[in-house]
Amino acid sequence: MVIAIDGPAGAGKSTVARALAGELGATYLDSGAMYRCMALAAIRAGADLGDGAALGPIADRLDISIAGTETTLDGESVTEAIRSPEVSAAASRVSVHPEVRAAMVARQRALVAHGDWVAEGRDIGTVVAPDAALKVFLTADPSERARRRALETGERLDDVVAAQADRDRRDENRAHGAMRAADDAVEVDTSGLEVAQVVARIVELAAERGVVA
Repeated sequence: MVIAIDGPAGAGKSTVARALAGELGATYLDSGAMYRCMALAAIRAGADLGDGAALGPIADRLDISIAGTETTLDGESVTEAIRSPEVSAAASRVSVHPEVRAAMVARQRALVAHGDWVAEGRDIGTVVAPDAALKVFLTADPSERARRRALETGERLDDVVAAQADRDRRDENRAHGAMRAADDAVEVDTSGLEVAQVVARIVELAAERGVVA
């Protein structure tokens, strides 16, 4: 069973998906952490973030492990390193390349092929798990998304607003795995809602579809 949680940065995907997985006894998949690991590896290798052909081989050989809130890259804990503003910006850049997406999507599909998962990202319901039992697209007012991001990273709000607009533009217009709601996804606006309220709404949707008892 897969519940897909997609949406833009700052909509609450990670927090909601992690809480939902705990509520349902499912495994949480943070697909964004995989792209952040890829970005960190590319930065460390001095690779050109705009060169998909050069990034592909790096993506293919990465050893990424995500267990709970801990992320390791080639055996090294990078849980905090991948959340830096530099890596966040680089993740958006490397994720546009089909060579990188092919490697990451293959890993994600292999993971969710067995067991119960709550997987979050930007193309889970459209590309990674198009047959997901439930697809949810989280949204939020742009100003609310930026405020949440600034609180999370400690960046200036104006800087976050500008970066967010740029990232949304790239995510929505990339040729492969563009961010969009699946045709059969349910949109949930998280503006002004507590995490528990959003989780309760998704559990309700899952029950309506017979995904959970």
